[in-house]
Amino acid sequence: MKESMDYKSAGVDIEAGNEAVRRIKQHAAATHAKAVLTGLGSFGTMYSLRDAIAGMRDPVMVQSTDGVGTKTKVSVMARQYEDLGRDLVAAVAGDIAVMGARPLTFLDYVGMHKIEPAVMEELVRGMSAACVEAGISLVGGETAEMPAVYAKDDLDVVGFVTGVVDREKVLTGAGIVAGDVLYGVSSSGLHTNGWSLARKVLFERGGHAIDARPPELKGASLAEVLLAPHANYVMPIRKILDAGIPVKGMAHITGGGLVENVPRILPEGLGAMIDRRTWTPQPIFSLMQQIGNIEDIEMHRTFNMGVGLVIVAPAGLQSDLAAATKEFPHLCVWELGRVESADGVKFGGV
Repeated sequence: MKESMDYKSAGVDIEAGNEAVRRIKQHAAATHAKAVLTGLGSFGTMYSLRDAIAGMRDPVMVQSTDGVGTKTKVSVMARQYEDLGRDLVAAVAGDIAVMGARPLTFLDYVGMHKIEPAVMEELVRGMSAACVEAGISLVGGETAEMPAVYAKDDLDVVGFVTGVVDREKVLTGAGIVAGDVLYGVSSSGLHTNGWSLARKVLFERGGHAIDARPPELKGASLAEVLLAPHANYVMPIRKILDAGIPVKGMAHITGGGLVENVPRILPEGLGAMIDRRTWTPQPIFSLMQQIGNIEDIEMHRTFNMGVGLVIVAPAGLQSDLAAATKEFPHLCVWELGRVESADGVKFGGV
């Protein structure tokens, strides 16, 4: 007689998946605004837009999706996952916040070789905490156990955000002119970009273990520095916009660094001159550059170099921006450079 087969014998543990859902329900529910009309477990999520678009003349829906790259590999090395959940929300929500949109809902996809309910709970606990900070409802997601697709310890994390903005308040950068100022807002570290190079430099060429404490990090371990969660810019941006500061454009400094992200908001024919003397990147960046013998332009094209957000506005507004973000003492705002009548990004003061 042939042996009876089931889903578990094919590598998928339904019971583990159900346990993961049971663990994460409470964390997701803590993020739900009154507009959320369905709980986890429905075939789809219903969200009432009545209050979200109240007072808007021409509401525009804004959506984005992104992942956290191979930072997942470092989280697996350290067996720390909660801050990875924070990373995901901050990375994706920041992309629509810089367009002037208010993020409303968040969905996630987590793919792995084998579902570990404790790992899923950590991830969603982090996502939920970040959603609460940003006023976003975590309304659902998908957890995929696929041993034929993901190798042992593989983890894939992707987020999807939906928000809304009145068309007249969309930030496109169209009004930017030469002479406007670039204001930098500090990052918390590597955030979620450049990790393939970072891992190769630190762990392969540098030979460091995840718990190593290189003297350049002043007592901190690589795990502590590398896994610092992505700064969540959603509420700081809302504070700036609600204060009526005449912001013309914002750039979330993600993949491509300052070199590629700042030009995305500049009108044709305009470029940026960034003064490298105005800030000092965190020590992790100089450590990687030294170990990898990485050229300056490559560093600024791969990593955020300590700048997580760039705001373009008229001159003389640094104190106003600092005042608007005073509730977020971990963030620093300074004059980073200026818009000029030339294409591309140039670095001065190096």
